[in-house]
Amino acid sequence: MKKTLMLLGIAAALVLAGCQKDSGNIKVGVSKIVAHPALDALEQGIVEVVSETYPDAEFDLQNANGEVSTASSIAQKFKAGKVDVAVGIATPTAQSLVQTISEAPVVFSAVTDPVGAGLVTTIEKGEGNVTGVSDMIPVYDQIKLLKELTDMKSLGHVYTSSEDNSAALAALTEEACNNLGIEFIPSTVSNSAEVKQAAQAIAGRVDAFYITTDNTVISALAAVTDVAYDKNIPVFSADPTSVEAGNVFMAWGFDYYKMGKATGRLVVDILNGTDPASVPTQFMTSPSDIDLYINMDIADKLGIEIPADLQDNASTLIQGGVNVK
Repeated sequence: MKKTLMLLGIAAALVLAGCQKDSGNIKVGVSKIVAHPALDALEQGIVEVVSETYPDAEFDLQNANGEVSTASSIAQKFKAGKVDVAVGIATPTAQSLVQTISEAPVVFSAVTDPVGAGLVTTIEKGEGNVTGVSDMIPVYDQIKLLKELTDMKSLGHVYTSSEDNSAALAALTEEACNNLGIEFIPSTVSNSAEVKQAAQAIAGRVDAFYITTDNTVISALAAVTDVAYDKNIPVFSADPTSVEAGNVFMAWGFDYYKMGKATGRLVVDILNGTDPASVPTQFMTSPSDIDLYINMDIADKLGIEIPADLQDNASTLIQGGVNVK
């Protein structure tokens, strides 16, 4: 009996091995729209997870530096190099890959609205060679929490008008403000160099700043927090991964490293033979995927009281310049 079980185990292992590609022949292209802590952590998660199954896999890690034209060139490079899987981190890079590559699977990640971005026609399944992971955030709940803590009457929102992801979130932010009786005051940018000026342009009219997962703005988050800190305006970010860039009052959102690992697992499944068309868009819905960051030093400076239960639920609680949790 033991011998039979052993033989069955060996046979199963051989079947699994036959489903996997030779690790040394695997090439994964990863294109991110810009470098900042969240997207860097996401990229790291992808590489780590894929490397666990395919330790000799080759990774072509590319940064579009916020330029759509560069994202298109990267997509052409991946096509010519015949990558086994192409990963697009953020909407513009994912769009470039989908528009360029049809011969290999394309996995998007950190895309808020994949349907609106034209990557898939429904979140219920993949589209041809395309599937991926969304980073849709709970916009209404985030703004509602900020209003409860600050009793704000107006909310400033700096975003990139040319990025589909950012425009979709701006629309949701405006809708949430309307429902909560808050004046919505937007200020748009086209690149990271414009972020500080955009924040300055509305700082005298807002009670708080709300920053979503806009990659251009997040990459220059310190520019917003510098303006806000000088004028005693709280900054709420939907990206806890990037809070070290400046004096953020509170951040509530996904752990992008964990999102990278989820994306990496999806890449591994596809390398092992899963059809992208059969995979619905994945969302980070587990409580363990969500982080809450509170800077009590900023709260004290601004005279904002943080309830004890909220402090208890924080993943990171800054007090006296250090994390006390």
